[in-house]
Amino acid sequence: MRFLPAVTRAAALGAATILAATALTACGDDSSSDATTNPYGLAQPGVLRAGTLTDAPPNVYLKDGRFTGFDNDLLTAVAGKLGLTVEFVGTDFSALLSQVNNRKFDVGSSSITITEARKKTVDFGNGYDFGYFGLDVPAGSPITNFDQLTGKRVVVVQGTVQDDYATGKQLNPVRVPDYNGAINQLKAGTADAWIAPAEIGEKSAADSNGKITVAAKQLSPAPTAYAVAKGNDKLREALNKSLDEVIADGTWTRLQAQYYPGRPIPADFKPGSGAVTVAPSASASAAS
Repeated sequence: MRFLPAVTRAAALGAATILAATALTACGDDSSSDATTNPYGLAQPGVLRAGTLTDAPPNVYLKDGRFTGFDNDLLTAVAGKLGLTVEFVGTDFSALLSQVNNRKFDVGSSSITITEARKKTVDFGNGYDFGYFGLDVPAGSPITNFDQLTGKRVVVVQGTVQDDYATGKQLNPVRVPDYNGAINQLKAGTADAWIAPAEIGEKSAADSNGKITVAAKQLSPAPTAYAVAKGNDKLREALNKSLDEVIADGTWTRLQAQYYPGRPIPADFKPGSGAVTVAPSASASAAS
């Protein structure tokens, strides 16, 4: 075996030390760059990938190839304050929260009501909307309120708070994966009632050519919010801050008037952090 002279060995060790230090420095630079260019841990820097639904107007839906609705348009405005563009992807509601938590999506946008059970899967931002439960029935149905559902065939979208409500009332609901499934059951007469988000139920009834009517509605127990993966505090806090900004600049009020015209806002509901003043609607300003 040949042995290197002492000087040569020393030079080689010195070179190796320099290379190792350079590699460590480079790694440090990459980490610093990631923190600067992708501070929210997005799958693609600069792009907020949002899981949403295609069939739930006026909240979230697909129109002329574009994802729109109150929740999605609001999210686009919120993301814009952060310099982010939004990429919407359609999914089923029953899978949405797990897809958000495993980072398939950066955020969930689908009028997601905050519940203690859902907090075990995802983290929520501040509430941006309130909602009502709607009771849709086939035209001519004798059902006029929620107390008449015992023993009836009640349909709900799987995994929703309406599903939770029906289960809690021991109604043994029929679960479907999406809103179109519920609507089709009412139209076909294979369900006696559908417990729905009221705004979606009202729009569905209006579009049914008289086949569906809204029998009743009641205030939902909690606000809706955007969902992010557990522990992604930087994204959650950034969305909360930007939500306050679009509330203050009037975007939230404008979208409320656009998608829910004439819907009264409960006196005790304060969107966002509650620390910003909600801009008045144009009609309210004109009236005053």
